[in-house]
Amino acid sequence: MSFVVALHVVAALVAAVAVAALGAWVARLLRQPPVIGEIVAGIGAGPALIALVGDGEFHALLPAQVLSMMNLCAQCGLVLFLATTTHSLRVRARVSKTATSWTVAGALIVPLICGLALASWLVATDDPVVRGTAPAAGFVLVVAVCMSITAVPVLARLLSDRGISATMAGVLSLTVGIVIDAVGWLLLSIGIGLSSGNLMTFVREMTTLLVAAAITFALRWLLKTGAAEAFCARLPRTAALSLGVFALGFAFAVQQFGLTWVFGAALVGVMVPAGQDSPWRAVVGHVAPVGKALIPMFFVVTGITTLTSALHSAPWGVITVTLVLGIIGKLGGGFVGARLGKLEPLAAVKIGALLNTRGLTELIVLHVGLTAGVLTPALFLAMLVMALTTTAMTGPLLTVIERAEARRAAAVEPAVAA
Repeated sequence: MSFVVALHVVAALVAAVAVAALGAWVARLLRQPPVIGEIVAGIGAGPALIALVGDGEFHALLPAQVLSMMNLCAQCGLVLFLATTTHSLRVRARVSKTATSWTVAGALIVPLICGLALASWLVATDDPVVRGTAPAAGFVLVVAVCMSITAVPVLARLLSDRGISATMAGVLSLTVGIVIDAVGWLLLSIGIGLSSGNLMTFVREMTTLLVAAAITFALRWLLKTGAAEAFCARLPRTAALSLGVFALGFAFAVQQFGLTWVFGAALVGVMVPAGQDSPWRAVVGHVAPVGKALIPMFFVVTGITTLTSALHSAPWGVITVTLVLGIIGKLGGGFVGARLGKLEPLAAVKIGALLNTRGLTELIVLHVGLTAGVLTPALFLAMLVMALTTTAMTGPLLTVIERAEARRAAAVEPAVAA
């Protein structure tokens, strides 16, 4: 890569970060999670610029070589982001096992059923623009997973911003979200394997899954040894560089053997010790900002490579059905599960609203399905609208629920005093 191309890529990265920062600022003004603004601004930047200057001028600004390097940077950023995010998601359950189990069941099974219904409908209509050509089994499973994901990082940030992280609803929703996403990554890998349409390829991919999991637990034991922790404490930046390089190598090696790099990146987050006193926490803290800095590049590349073509054939009927089923799946599933777990109606509605948050995690899953050839650009657009809408709903829904809780508490206090 020449110096001019490298300089061009750096300039594009700076521009992407600036666009994402502007989007986050606007989102805060609208009292929305900043990531919503980052996603909308980043994804919309490419199509907006093409509309403004024309297709020819746009590709002169971002030639194929630069776009290819931007895509590589985006994938590296996603690996580091997902590995460090998975590592940080450690929740101590402080709610009953009954409530947790039932809520997990409701918030996982109902969205999966909605996803199966959506996929079955698309298979039956057989519209090539939306359905594509992926084998039915893989297509149905990937669509079902896309409908069931919760954006745990966005949810954690939302809980913190509203000061409800330590409440029963906060702890329960975050715990359930982590469990659901762990199952989702596994099902996504299986779905991508099924989409190959070849039994031997599927067997190889499942073997890769088992081997990768075994390596993960072996390395987790190794990283807990005194020698490894002493190395971290003595040379934290060197350990951070080593961890970053290993995460990239491991994730892309898993991809070479047929599984999605998402699963490999998540396994890296699992293998790194996460104890409160572990020196690995500081090491991960050095890696995380790099992944976060490169995320805006992912939004921009996605908008350029996917959204531009999808907008010309926007499947509005599919978008509407996807959105309705998405809301029913997570909001309804979370509510039903929480009620079966003996939670009061308002608390159950709050759990459903929180689990309806999809955000960046959904976008990563959609990107995997798209690049694997399972999702079409048109279906990607429908799922994207669903993800952004359901995430944007969370804040206003919480406000309405909290006001209802306050009114109920005010009504109860005089009765108790009497």
